[in-house]
Amino acid sequence: MHSKIREYLKLETQPVATLWLDRAPEERLQFEKGRRGCILSLIAASAKGRVSALDHESFGCPGGGVGMGYGNQYENFPGGIDCFARFLSSGNKGYPKGEAVASALEGKAPQHFIHEYLNGEGYIKTPELVEDFMGRLGFMDIGKVTVFKPLDRVEPGEEPVVVTIFCNVDQLSALVVLCNSFQEGIDNVMSPFGAGCQSMGLLAYHQLAAERPKAIIGLFDITARNTLKGSLGENLLSFSVPYSLFVRMEEEADGSFLARKPWQKLTGSVSAG
Repeated sequence: MHSKIREYLKLETQPVATLWLDRAPEERLQFEKGRRGCILSLIAASAKGRVSALDHESFGCPGGGVGMGYGNQYENFPGGIDCFARFLSSGNKGYPKGEAVASALEGKAPQHFIHEYLNGEGYIKTPELVEDFMGRLGFMDIGKVTVFKPLDRVEPGEEPVVVTIFCNVDQLSALVVLCNSFQEGIDNVMSPFGAGCQSMGLLAYHQLAAERPKAIIGLFDITARNTLKGSLGENLLSFSVPYSLFVRMEEEADGSFLARKPWQKLTGSVSAG
């Protein structure tokens, strides 16, 4: 699919289409069953032209399983949900169960993970607030293979569920304005808290059945940002939309502010004079 938005915004990478399929394409990037990894590395590869995939046995980490709609995988975090709640917040040090799990992980898990497991990531202040966060995510089980494709490699007859764009601040500004320009209201774009993959997956998936689907700004996840620095560069955020909304944005691009002087001036398409 050709994207007018990519042209107007001068995006350096392809919009990434997320598809739910019964089976993965033959040629794809995919983690081996049970291998630990970050799903964002797969999405980044698709933004640069590759096809990638995952399923209920190859989502890389518990947060990735949650983020891509494979149930409450926090239950399978080392030590379970209570230890995850401490890991994301203040740490498992001083918590007998968590300390026992950390000891059992010695020699099996990377030292940096064990350190964070004991001392916490500090992304949420307390375990109780982590439990509140998990309770609001709205776990789902899609029961399909997830496939990421560059938008221009989506085949006729395939319909993505979500499209994700990696963008800088000027490009994000344009996407927010465009998304609001043809709709009532001033809250057609959201920026909810969540892991990087969750903002491109689960949190966007919840918009599929909404009466007024909204776009999701993401990639506020500090750990995920470090993961993507080497592959996509710095100073990027993600903008994820249900496919139906993306199609409408594409239809509205011509004749919008994107074809007018203020935007062209900002992008250097016309002189500042």
